[in-house]
Amino acid sequence: MSTLTKSNHIGRKISRIRELRDMKQEALAQALGTNQQAISAIENSETIDDEKLIDVAKALGVTVEAIKNFSDEAAINYFNSFTDNVVTTGSIFANNCTFNPLDKLIESYDENKKLYERLVQAEKDKVEFLENLLKQK
Repeated sequence: MSTLTKSNHIGRKISRIRELRDMKQEALAQALGTNQQAISAIENSETIDDEKLIDVAKALGVTVEAIKNFSDEAAINYFNSFTDNVVTTGSIFANNCTFNPLDKLIESYDENKKLYERLVQAEKDKVEFLENLLKQK
C-alpha cells in the first residue's frame, strides 16, 4: 500500500478524484468561483475546513464521505469488480436498459403536443377575455 493512500491528506484525495473525473484544476476553480491557484493550494493542504470540503464535493459530484474515505486501491477494486462482472456475463457491452427509448420519445412528443394545445387555449382565453372587457366599456 502506498503512502499516498495510507495518508489522510485530504488535498491529495481531492486531486485524485478530480483527475479520475477527468477535470482540470481550472474547471474545478470555475465551479467553485475561484482561480486555479486556490485549487492548487487546496490540493496541497493536508486539511481543509468542512464548509469548503462540502463545496468541493458538490463541484466534483461526490459526497464529503467519498472524499474523506477515498483510496486508490478502493477505486481500482471498484473498477476491477465492474470489469470482472461484465466479462462473466459473456458480453463486453451489457445493456441493462429498462425502457424502450422510442416509447420515451413518443411520450415526450405527446406531452409537448398537450403543452402546445394548452398554450393555444390560454391565448384564446386571453383574447376572449380582452374582447369581453372592451365590449363592457
